[in-house]
Amino acid sequence: MVQRSRTGLQGWHIRSGEAGAVLQIEGVSTMAKADFGVFIGRFQPLHIGHEHVIRQALEQVDRLIVLVGSASTARNPRNPFTFEERAAMIRSAFAYEIAEGRLLIEPLGDHLYSDTAWVTEVQRRVNALAGEAAGGHPARVALTGYGKDASSYYLKLFPEWSNIQINSQYGTFSSSDVRKRYFQRIPEVPGTILSAGVAEWMEEFKMGPAFRTLLEEAEYLADYPKKWGKGPFVTADAVVIQSGHILLVERGNAPGKGLLALPGGFVDHDERIRDAAVRELREETGISDAKGQIPPAMLASFIEDSRTRVFDAPGRSLRGRVITHAFLFRLPERRELFQVRGLDDAAHAQWFRLGDLKPGMFFEDHWSIIEEMADL
Repeated sequence: MVQRSRTGLQGWHIRSGEAGAVLQIEGVSTMAKADFGVFIGRFQPLHIGHEHVIRQALEQVDRLIVLVGSASTARNPRNPFTFEERAAMIRSAFAYEIAEGRLLIEPLGDHLYSDTAWVTEVQRRVNALAGEAAGGHPARVALTGYGKDASSYYLKLFPEWSNIQINSQYGTFSSSDVRKRYFQRIPEVPGTILSAGVAEWMEEFKMGPAFRTLLEEAEYLADYPKKWGKGPFVTADAVVIQSGHILLVERGNAPGKGLLALPGGFVDHDERIRDAAVRELREETGISDAKGQIPPAMLASFIEDSRTRVFDAPGRSLRGRVITHAFLFRLPERRELFQVRGLDDAAHAQWFRLGDLKPGMFFEDHWSIIEEMADL
């Protein structure tokens, strides 16, 4: 069975965008090119397998739209490079095609808990670029990618588009293999499967502070299952809303050190999940009113139980199989927000205006949880 996600095609199933080679046409006439092709992937990093797919696709379409998935997530060992950095990799390998206007690069966000939102973003990105073809007729669009099963799944999501099917693997490598060799104390840049521009960029990147932070996190995550096992683990998170603001903490330790997160943590063996959400909220933020720290029973009274939801995307945490339960705390509207301060393993706790937040500021899938729970 194909593994589902909303970021692209992965090694070789639908989760990370690592795709490769030999072309077979399905639903696209070999006598007439499609006006636009669409290739979705993460390209973490771009390698010669991806490049081969792009070149093969360009032989079958007038122009190719490359949608770069996980475009707005914070750096982590699985998504170490920003959209801008990955777009630069593609530009370095396809400077001529981009200059000719035949290759177009666009960001694509993650929507872990909504196929509809992901499909809608893909459609909007493509519609904005495709519009009408040169002859004034509606543009003919074709999906391209590796793996018959993966593309068949895509065709079900986009039945109006035809398919350019890449059915044979180009080499035995994937982007995850590149990352595994790269994020170690003596990093390797496998130049045989990376174009010169990408390899040169990665050589420079490994000397900077972002690489050191990612390496620290990769080592932590590699040791995590040895210490704690692979799970499944149960956690509770508090989505606390008051007067257009949300209460967040800054993570003080790896993984995700420095990123924003919902107050929350692991459920104790002798504890109800709902009680864990209240306990973690108090421990990490010290949330208080004029009378002092708010008692557990009063905090619990602010929970909208009908909005409680489980968030269980299999890849939501790099630590292992972590299933979280999110509780919506709707605090009374007031001009002076409840007082908070960072405690326990939170470096800071702070109220944020909802309109000021961006996906790249957050740890793991916490932005997706906020979108769902706060109706953004």
